[in-house]
Amino acid sequence: MSPVTSLAIGFALILAGFLLPFLMVLQVLESGLVLSISAYCASLVGLVLSLYGVSHYSSARERDDG
Repeated sequence: MSPVTSLAIGFALILAGFLLPFLMVLQVLESGLVLSISAYCASLVGLVLSLYGVSHYSSARERDDG
């Protein structure tokens, strides 16, 4: 997986991890344990994927520049 792809997927998961609880607070979605855990997992996996993408993107840039 390319670094840009992992950044994009990570950003989408972090956004979903933010929007799901926000919609639960607004009572658009019914809050439940499964949905809350899903939002937490999406946020966590998105963070890990984004950090992976940033680290690989920066190391690839250093190799190209150096």
